[in-house]
Amino acid sequence: MKPAFSICVYCGSRPGAQTVYADTARQVGEWIGRHGGQLVYGGGHNGLMGMVADATLAAGGRVVGVIPKALVEKEWAHRGCTELHVVETMHDRKRMMAERADAFLALPGGIGTFEEFFEAWTWRQLGYHDKPVGLLNVNGLYDGLERFLESVVEQQFINRWQMDLIRIGRDAAELLKSLVNDAGLSSLERLDQI
Repeated sequence: MKPAFSICVYCGSRPGAQTVYADTARQVGEWIGRHGGQLVYGGGHNGLMGMVADATLAAGGRVVGVIPKALVEKEWAHRGCTELHVVETMHDRKRMMAERADAFLALPGGIGTFEEFFEAWTWRQLGYHDKPVGLLNVNGLYDGLERFLESVVEQQFINRWQMDLIRIGRDAAELLKSLVNDAGLSSLERLDQI
């Protein structure tokens, strides 16, 4: 059965210092699974990556993991994915994840998460895709980034319309609902009543 939607989630391969990060990753996975969705992610079993995948599966959703050969051992590839794709390079990984997704969501994470979020945003502003891009600001982790981005707009290195291409939220369910609705998926009744 075809999933109602596919969300590409970028997040840390570590759990973070506070339990709120893990709790939020599980909430995201549960929401995706409960609403008949599909998680597309980096294929790891550890950290927030593993938690969001496990929660999606437990809630009845599909999970598509994409991981480069060189990271299979390092990131402990999640063998329980509905589909696990082992690819040659990071470029192959990101391309496949983008192709399989209707929307993108960045959770807390490190350098890889930042890079993937900014790339999805860059691709959108260049017109390579028109898929919604979201950033979930858990526990104020991205407050500094939000302020920085606003200062870049003020200094005229980013236009307001470019900022408007991303959604930054603090509530997982509300942001997920917004991204799915913005994707305009005809196969999914709008989630206004949820």
